Amino acid sequence: MDTQVRKLDYDSIDSEIMKEAGDIIRAGGLVAFPTETVYGLGGDALNPESSKKIYAAKGRPSDNPLIVHIEERADLYKIAAKVPEKAEKMMDAFWPGPLTLIFPKTDRVPSETTGGLDTVAVRMPSDGIAAAFIRAAGGFIAAPSANVSGRPSTTTAAHVIEDLSGRIEMILDGGQAVIGLESTIVDMSVEPPVILRPGAITKDMMEAVIGPVEIDKAIIAPNSGVKPKAPGMKYRHYAPRADLTIVEGPSDKVVETMNRMAAEAEESGKKVGIIATDETKSRYPHGIVMSLGARSNEEEIAQHLFEVLRKFDDTDVECIFSESFEDAAIGAAIMNRLLKAAGHKVVRV
Repeated sequence: MDTQVRKLDYDSIDSEIMKEAGDIIRAGGLVAFPTETVYGLGGDALNPESSKKIYAAKGRPSDNPLIVHIEERADLYKIAAKVPEKAEKMMDAFWPGPLTLIFPKTDRVPSETTGGLDTVAVRMPSDGIAAAFIRAAGGFIAAPSANVSGRPSTTTAAHVIEDLSGRIEMILDGGQAVIGLESTIVDMSVEPPVILRPGAITKDMMEAVIGPVEIDKAIIAPNSGVKPKAPGMKYRHYAPRADLTIVEGPSDKVVETMNRMAAEAEESGKKVGIIATDETKSRYPHGIVMSLGARSNEEEIAQHLFEVLRKFDDTDVECIFSESFEDAAIGAAIMNRLLKAAGHKVVRV
């Protein structure tokens, strides 16, 4: 199929383009759209055939649940069977924004959308184009990240075109995503609530609002037979085409070790990539060096992570060595994505 690309201006969102996009969704088609986190691949969340199309377009396993995006908070109560008081407080504090909450679902949500689970993941994005699109499309948009399953998530329309052109009806181009990492996911169907995927809304931020929140530390192996309760829990994600290794430890030792590994790889005939920061990029004499930004600015590093992984896909590097990032604040989300991209291949020094 021919994929239409529509450029949008946040200052004056084109209502005709939104109507066109909404009509595609109502007819059972798929539209990629920007959010503040990453680009989403949207279909009608209440239409099981639309959810099947999303899985097919991404090449995504059908037991990997989709997130339902809403524009009106009142719509949550149409698809969530129970909304605890703590969830209300979380929504008061963080919606609209990069936070996904999991609830027991109502019968309105088909099992095709939830990966066969009796819970539903729901988010209200703060992005203006996303909100207008959800409204135009009927209020309930199932949307994973708009990329081929397993590849780095998309943070620009150009990334979406690269992965999904010819597979979907339309791409709404709203420029670069502001945050660059997917939303935090919290299971509100259990007590205490459990973080299933870290993101820009951190554990400390949530605990300041509702008290104790746990982090799911279980690593679900691909052959575990366990249904993942949230996107990204079970399968390898965010991976570049080249083999990725993370090097963890004191900065000087990390640089020394990465330089040694890069030199050894080059001696064996491999082309090498290095993921560094502004503070260290000049210390790497080997390979193609890309910086994620200043280490002191976690938000900048988060915004550039998927972009850099995709840039390496445009080169012919065979192996990539990356610095690690502190497991604090949004650094937890950055490391979560890097570890999954590397298949948990870590060298500690």
